[in-house]
Amino acid sequence: MEFVLRVRLSSGDAHYGGNLVDGARVMGLFGDAATALLVHSDGDEGLFLAYEDVLFKAPVFAGDFLEVVARMEEMGNTSRRMSFAAYKVITANPQAGDSAADVLTPPLLVASAKGVCVVPKDKQRKVV
Repeated sequence: MEFVLRVRLSSGDAHYGGNLVDGARVMGLFGDAATALLVHSDGDEGLFLAYEDVLFKAPVFAGDFLEVVARMEEMGNTSRRMSFAAYKVITANPQAGDSAADVLTPPLLVASAKGVCVVPKDKQRKVV
């Protein structure tokens, strides 16, 4: 099972000089994608237990469009192991003009991680 979240990062997401977006924002998107995946699989938001193998591979800037992919890798009685990847699919190009942007073909992997979420038995309304 897989869930894809698409979002454009704004100047409100920029945390550092040069409109750089911090990695915590990307991790928040991984959490949002995990929540959606759990709602699809269990009918409940569940709880995030842990992240592991977090890698930030390329910078993200205000104006960039990201595609965040969450995949269910393994389902235990209450635990749900997932993998995450964030790809930059469109990047702002301020050098070419105020509203210029470029489609990235292929998309650029900017971050990845693995994680474990928990859905207590009494909260599981459906299990795929």
